[in-house]
Amino acid sequence: MSGGCTRRLPPSGPACVWQTDGMTVSFVCRTDSVLPREQLFDRARSIDTHLETMAVSGERAVAGVTEGLISAGEEVTWRARHFGVPLTMTSRVTRLDYPVSFVDEQVKGPFKAFRHVHEFAAHDAGSVMTDRIEFTAPFGPLGWIVERVILRRYLERLIAGRGTLLATPCPDPGTGLHSRL
Repeated sequence: MSGGCTRRLPPSGPACVWQTDGMTVSFVCRTDSVLPREQLFDRARSIDTHLETMAVSGERAVAGVTEGLISAGEEVTWRARHFGVPLTMTSRVTRLDYPVSFVDEQVKGPFKAFRHVHEFAAHDAGSVMTDRIEFTAPFGPLGWIVERVILRRYLERLIAGRGTLLATPCPDPGTGLHSRL
């Protein structure tokens, strides 16, 4: 299992690539897993598993779909603490093609715009999950600086770490991380 985000394309293929276009920052992270594509897909859209993988920020689902699997057209409102600041963000699944991909986008929250495309492909040894993140911070030129100096590296670590947790088989089914999937 491998994954993560880097700022350059390694010779063996991309793990994570950053791009900037005007005020928007985007990156792509790829995580290999021994899990079947369908299982990895469901882990990525599971509210319960999301809470487990984001425990470090104290993330909670407070409105909309607050447990189980989120589906197309559904929303969830998250509350978490990042950089010591309490934040609330509502996102909607705007597209879902089981078990190939789904997209969630911020409806209301701290970003001017935030879009997360989740893609899944099967291979002989399991599957690969590709996370495509695109975001724009608010506050004009100040937001531009924050995007490049703080947010992109922070989100890179957050998404890469979450991907690794999602892709890791549960050592003891029925307990701990991913016990429901």
